[in-house]
Amino acid sequence: MPMKTMGACMADRAELVEAALEVYREGLAVLDEEERVVFWNRAAETITGYPVARVLGKMLPGPLEALSQCPVADADVRFAHRGPLVHAQHLRGFDLPLATRRIVLRDGLGERIGSAAVFHCLEQSAALAQPGEGDVAEPTEGQTDLRERLEEEYERWRDGGERLAILWIKADQGLELRRTHGARAWEAMLDAVERTLANALLSGEELGSWSGDEFVLVTRPGPGDILAKRAQALAGLARTTDFRWWGDRISITVSVGGAAVQDGEPLPELLKRARQAMEDSAYSGGNHVTVATGRRA
Repeated sequence: MPMKTMGACMADRAELVEAALEVYREGLAVLDEEERVVFWNRAAETITGYPVARVLGKMLPGPLEALSQCPVADADVRFAHRGPLVHAQHLRGFDLPLATRRIVLRDGLGERIGSAAVFHCLEQSAALAQPGEGDVAEPTEGQTDLRERLEEEYERWRDGGERLAILWIKADQGLELRRTHGARAWEAMLDAVERTLANALLSGEELGSWSGDEFVLVTRPGPGDILAKRAQALAGLARTTDFRWWGDRISITVSVGGAAVQDGEPLPELLKRARQAMEDSAYSGGNHVTVATGRRA
């Protein structure tokens, strides 16, 4: 068998290195001297939601600029540190707190040829603590229509219309699925959940994606515990969603929080109560429904 040429061996080694970096568990972005992306691994896709085709050969998009603005150091022992916290934004609009290290890349003569950013998401703080405690995230671009519909329905209620309530719904498997199966599987799962919920809407109900893996449903409940029963019904439907990814059937559950508007209550407070109820359901382990009983003190 003929020996491989040196060029062929070098190509094989480059392919081997690239394959190793592709499965590296942390996000890796390699930038050239003009700050264009020349390598974007699978973990970077999973963490940020941006597929490689969206960033390769381009400067990082605005929501990810924090990765290229992090202080740069030469490769040494400091690279092993988890790095400073920077805030980027996921493709779906929610905040990404990232521990990021960025180093200079040099050629054999010591000339700078680019930089590399290695990052991972601080999942614990990103999971339920976004936005700040008790706050409601502003809708990102693409969710403006939902905000407008909420305001219209709120005004209808103030003018003597039907009672207004909010169900805040979060897919429990969001972070874990994004970590284990990647951003595309995560987005496909959210689409499946949204379709399931949308197909179950009652007359007069409206559903929209708020941010990340959270949905807001506007409903008009009757008296008594009808809101809680409606929330339980939707949670049960989510559990029956048949979601498969590359042959794997992935179970889906949701955390649901509900709140009905109280006399004199402003819309932002109603939204906060509904979202807090959802967070209470999530902190209870997920697959749970919590309905707020009154305005917060």
